Amino acid sequence: MDPLGAPSQFVDVDTLPSWGDSCEDELNSSDTTAEIFQEDTVRSPFLYNKDINGKVVLWKGDVALLNCTAIVNTSNESLTDKNPVSESIFMLAGPDLKEDLQKLKGCRTGEAKLTKGFNLAARFIIHTVGPKYKSRYRTAAESSLYSCYRNVLQLAKEQSMSSVGFCVINSAKRGYPLEDATHIALRTVRRFLEIHGETIEKVVFAVSDLEEATYQKLLPLYFPRSLKEENRSLPYLPADIGNAEGEPVVPERKIRISEKPGAPEDNQEEEDEGLGVDLSFIGSHAFARMEGDIDKQRKLILQGQLSEAALQKQHQRNYNRWLCQARSEDLSDIASLKALYQTGVDNCGRTVMVVVGRNIPVTLIDMDKALLYFIHVMDHIAVKEYVLVYFHTLTSEYNHLDSDFLKKLYDVVDVKLVIFANYEGEIASFFLILSGGKHCFVYCKRIFHITKIFIIHRDFNHRRPSLTETYFALK
Repeated sequence: MDPLGAPSQFVDVDTLPSWGDSCEDELNSSDTTAEIFQEDTVRSPFLYNKDINGKVVLWKGDVALLNCTAIVNTSNESLTDKNPVSESIFMLAGPDLKEDLQKLKGCRTGEAKLTKGFNLAARFIIHTVGPKYKSRYRTAAESSLYSCYRNVLQLAKEQSMSSVGFCVINSAKRGYPLEDATHIALRTVRRFLEIHGETIEKVVFAVSDLEEATYQKLLPLYFPRSLKEENRSLPYLPADIGNAEGEPVVPERKIRISEKPGAPEDNQEEEDEGLGVDLSFIGSHAFARMEGDIDKQRKLILQGQLSEAALQKQHQRNYNRWLCQARSEDLSDIASLKALYQTGVDNCGRTVMVVVGRNIPVTLIDMDKALLYFIHVMDHIAVKEYVLVYFHTLTSEYNHLDSDFLKKLYDVVDVKLVIFANYEGEIASFFLILSGGKHCFVYCKRIFHITKIFIIHRDFNHRRPSLTETYFALK
């Protein structure tokens, strides 16, 4: 109530129910630790914690109306973005806010900067800039969005703020998928409260109608309200749950240093021998092994002087780069073509993969993305015997893969097929289904030439498969 007795439009965060209060009695009614968790049960990395749940609030409303120590404004690098959150904050805070923002001279993506709240109920406004999302730069976008939430919380801690009201930082204008962004927001706040929970009393997630359902669905994963909910949510956690602070983990950037590499702990004599120590204990990752001169290796490749083992290693490194990119890229447009798919198993239990030539509009799609999709799909298929069937029926010149693409395909995936063909995985049969005149057969003969290279390019255990191992079904 204001001094004249009129109801205030602002909402005091202390009057809002916490996440831990919602449905807690119902969830805990039949929970006992003994009933839910056996000795060998795997617990969630985000354990049920009543104290942390009591600090979290999910509220549907305008963040500018919150009466708390600080609210968060999502903006652009010049702090002049016109999104619904910013416009509401500027309208309620008054003209003094714009003057104060000019002194900040902008804000970089992932950073957080502080101004007064002016006419708002909140004492401060923390301004941050969320990333623009593109699937090919997904890792960078995840790291930047994490930095937004982390820097806001760190600033609140440094300024001894008791409560913070978060808007949804990933604005629709910047194209960040809501569910992916919500995972990062929730786990970052959760990890911060685990480490610095004593410094903040309330964290409010102010959401709109469109965002509320996503937050309701994902909050139990990171803030389970009971042991039962913790156990039930475990299978739905994503593969990447971040590190101890919630930061996204990029395996390629991890540096692993073992203590006294090369020396077994249980053999002191070998440890004292110094240079005589067996170095087989050193890891196989890039940091732990000695890498040769890359430029020199490439020169030797061009001169044809590089050893078979070194060449194989070079191929493997190249394939791993493509595979990593394939796993991070949005390939839904290529998948929708239905040009490559698994159709079942044959009588021997081998996976049957189908390639439909007429579903490959070579001139209309990004063939690099098509190659990434092929790698993404076939990577786990090639670990054991499989059958590949290529349908050339009803194709036209617009569906014919050119030699450059086939060569690139060979250069990238050759190492994968060679590696697995040396062991249990091998292309057991290759069927070429075609109909048409001479031009059709000539084109397919070229494809066979490439696929034959896949099969017999290397001497697998000193054995070259005969051509009778490759089948053609002509119609």
